[in-house]
Amino acid sequence: MLQKWYDWECKLFYSINRYFDHKWLNIYFRSITHVGGATFSITAVLLAIWLLQDEWRDAAIASAAALAFSHIPVAVMKKMYPRKRPYISLRHTRVTKNPLTDHSFPSGHTTAAFSVIVPFLLYAPALAVCLLPIAVSVAVSRIYLGLHYPSDVLAGCMLGTLFGIASFSAIL
Repeated sequence: MLQKWYDWECKLFYSINRYFDHKWLNIYFRSITHVGGATFSITAVLLAIWLLQDEWRDAAIASAAALAFSHIPVAVMKKMYPRKRPYISLRHTRVTKNPLTDHSFPSGHTTAAFSVIVPFLLYAPALAVCLLPIAVSVAVSRIYLGLHYPSDVLAGCMLGTLFGIASFSAIL
């Protein structure tokens, strides 16, 4: 059963990673992936806390809390489940120069993206039209760039969403 899942996951991985050489997709995915990076996500929530007011500021505080607390299980899981990144394990994986060397599971970028947007989605559901595609794009970018398996980004999506909901519930 696990082997069938892994085989299916590898097929899904290759179906996304195979477009690696498309110029416009490269520009898009190599840019959007940074939304889930530490520099962008931390800066974004700190600016939101500083610039927003009232309940919007509370949503930003919930985002910051979700971002901070969600990375504790990410760090623990990367140690507990030392899964090699796809570019190391799978032949013919296309990957960027200087790829990451830590473990693959779960995706920290995806966790960050979802943990930051979920409190805002809960506060103002209409924002889903613009924010959800950004978070999904971050998740897909991690596969496209050869850095994560689909289950890595799915786990990151779930972690970020759970911590976003919990932080929102605690603060608002």
